[in-house]
Amino acid sequence: MQYTQQLAGRVLIFASAMFAANFSVWTLYAVLGVEVREQLDLSATEYGILLAAPILSGALLRFPAGLLVEYFSAKKLILLQMLLLLPVLLFLPYIESYGEHLLAGLWLGISGVSFVLGIRYINPWFERRQQGTAMGIFGAGNAGAAITLALAPAIQNWLGREWIGPIYAVGILLMVVLFEFCAPEETRYMRSRNKAKIQHHLRPLMQIKVWRYGLYYYFVFGSFLALLLWLPNYYLAVYEVSTQVAMALTLLFVALSSSLRALGGWFADRYGARTVNWSVFWTCLVCLFFLSYPPTSMTIHGVERDVHLNIEVGIELFTLLLLVIGIAQGFGRASVYKALHDNFPAHMGSVGGTVATIGALGGFTLPVLFGIAQDLVGIHSAAFMLLYGVLAVCMLVMYLAIQREQYQQRLAFARQNNFLHEDASNSAALPDR
Repeated sequence: MQYTQQLAGRVLIFASAMFAANFSVWTLYAVLGVEVREQLDLSATEYGILLAAPILSGALLRFPAGLLVEYFSAKKLILLQMLLLLPVLLFLPYIESYGEHLLAGLWLGISGVSFVLGIRYINPWFERRQQGTAMGIFGAGNAGAAITLALAPAIQNWLGREWIGPIYAVGILLMVVLFEFCAPEETRYMRSRNKAKIQHHLRPLMQIKVWRYGLYYYFVFGSFLALLLWLPNYYLAVYEVSTQVAMALTLLFVALSSSLRALGGWFADRYGARTVNWSVFWTCLVCLFFLSYPPTSMTIHGVERDVHLNIEVGIELFTLLLLVIGIAQGFGRASVYKALHDNFPAHMGSVGGTVATIGALGGFTLPVLFGIAQDLVGIHSAAFMLLYGVLAVCMLVMYLAIQREQYQQRLAFARQNNFLHEDASNSAALPDR
């Protein structure tokens, strides 16, 4: 099979569809978890652990998957990964206890490795100047969460909760068939590049830059994942809306953030990944400041009378700020991977898998930390206070990295000028002949 632009387009279309299907499975507990919490009377911490179960296994499997895809066909690994999901989806109607839900969630987490496999699958088909846009379009498969937020409640209302798993199994099986017969296999030249020893793929992990990008992805992807799991119950508890409204508002957040990821990739190609990342962080910092503020009542003792103030973020302002954060996170997810490809183009399996693992661990740890913070502090907005702290650390690390890089550039420039000055002095000291 020879490379053509048409084949590259097919690769991107079917890889994106595959990722969306898998992401819809990975986030299935965002819908199922709401009813499970009511049935089993779970605390906020127990609920956070339940939501995080699929994310944990998906995160831990991303790194070994990133190494495997450097040596084996990405397409075949993707097909195998999707087939492994079918048994647990068919078994979902028979699960009752909290422990069984946790185990099923861990199994569903296999769907989380589809991102690493898909990134490695599409990278060889596109030139460097196209990578940001291509990865942004592929990453828009995060909209699979929106599919779940719309489809799972509809199935539950029409047919009953027990049909959600089997219908999703049929959908994954259909995607397996489409991917097998419609998605192109790598060319012989592409496969020939996967012969490097394991040390070649692990060597970049010694660079602090990889882990710095992992920290950035922990926020832009991990917090996105955590929020899409946490928001339905947040809307129900804080604003006392119906389940349908809570799911619809969360769906809006997910769909907007995911669909604009492709635009974020284009911006990263055009203006640079670091510029986009820095803008994303500042935007999110301002929004999180307001979202962190809990409902507050104050009494100001005036000269003639007391003034009573009630400060609260209403559902309209809350949703608006949340959508701005979602858009910024979509841009940030695309720009981080654009930066990875700029710095490690030959290691997108191992380096990309490492960064994806750290980001997904954010999706695991943050819901648990949200629950712990809420139980300890007793304030619903404690989740956003926590995110504000995480983002502050990310920005500090990025600022220090920029300062260190600028210092090294100035030092190198000074050394070069000193060398040129000495060379000119030595030339002037030579006698004329």
